[in-house]
Amino acid sequence: MGRRAPAALTVAPAWGVSAGPGRAEAFGRAGPWEPEAAAIERAYGAGATIHISLEEFARTLAAGAESRERFREGGVPSRAIGARLARARRSGEVAEFRAAFARFRALDRANVLHLFCAFRPDPRFVRAFPPAIVAGPLWPRRFRPPTWARRRGPREWIWYASPSSAEAIAPAVVDALAASRPAVRLLVRTDRPWAYRPRPEVVELARRPMPASAWHRRFARAELRIVTGSRTLLEAIELGGPFLYFNGVLGRGARRRRHRPEKIQQLLSLAREQGAPADLVRDLDDFSRGRRIGAVVARAAARAGGWRRFPSGLRARGFRPPYDDAGRLIVAVAHALARRPGEAARIVADVRAGRAL
Repeated sequence: MGRRAPAALTVAPAWGVSAGPGRAEAFGRAGPWEPEAAAIERAYGAGATIHISLEEFARTLAAGAESRERFREGGVPSRAIGARLARARRSGEVAEFRAAFARFRALDRANVLHLFCAFRPDPRFVRAFPPAIVAGPLWPRRFRPPTWARRRGPREWIWYASPSSAEAIAPAVVDALAASRPAVRLLVRTDRPWAYRPRPEVVELARRPMPASAWHRRFARAELRIVTGSRTLLEAIELGGPFLYFNGVLGRGARRRRHRPEKIQQLLSLAREQGAPADLVRDLDDFSRGRRIGAVVARAAARAGGWRRFPSGLRARGFRPPYDDAGRLIVAVAHALARRPGEAARIVADVRAGRAL
């Protein structure tokens, strides 16, 4: 690889896992993109290279809270988590997790900028992992300015149904939409085979890849979007208009629990602070848990109660610029590196300390 500029900047998901070098220890295999990262550093030098590491969105939990969440998602009953966490602290398990997290995420690398995007900062996480940088979301900027507006004509919802458990709640969603007046058509996009055969007069099931332009057009004009993960959630917020969030559930009955609920938890906290109606917040929360599915869908379709006042302009809170927007922060880092090639570690240190670039 030849050098083409005074400095280099890379972007990768979880750099320590995806592009970090190997280690002579258990689970120490190099990341799949390690050859590319190493080639860039050989060409430009570590001092002139900054690696942007995009970590999991909203997963900003200190070691104790992360352990509590691991137990919850792993199926430990809520009443037993306190005692389980106490044993983990006494045995050194929590401290071991903290050390492993720092090691496998390569938090010791001076030229890697570990960016944890979230809707709000968490000082406890930064105290536990000082090299971590918590910033506002990396907005897709696909729908700017907001272009959503309630349209006349046939009603259509759109659902990015990627979680495997989406199929379990699908019958309740479909039945509620079929009972709405006027009835609502539903476009379901999934790459999973479904045993459930939805009613064709209600559902368009898209299992094959859709052209991006067609998907974005349908997404933008939908009356309501059911989203998952971080990308479609941020797109729905950016676009404006009502949405529901479902990131999947694990277990059944009393053991049913949400998968990775941090995003919706942070978002609902913001919504409450901004005065969102309590019944709307409850509906969003219950739907994300796989509860009251039919009732929530029926209320949303009828625009009942708080659904008439779905909040707009939800944005991250508690950050100062440019940390309030991960995209702007990355651009600021790139400009700083262009002005100061050879000072990669110093620039990363400045960002970690909150100093002006």
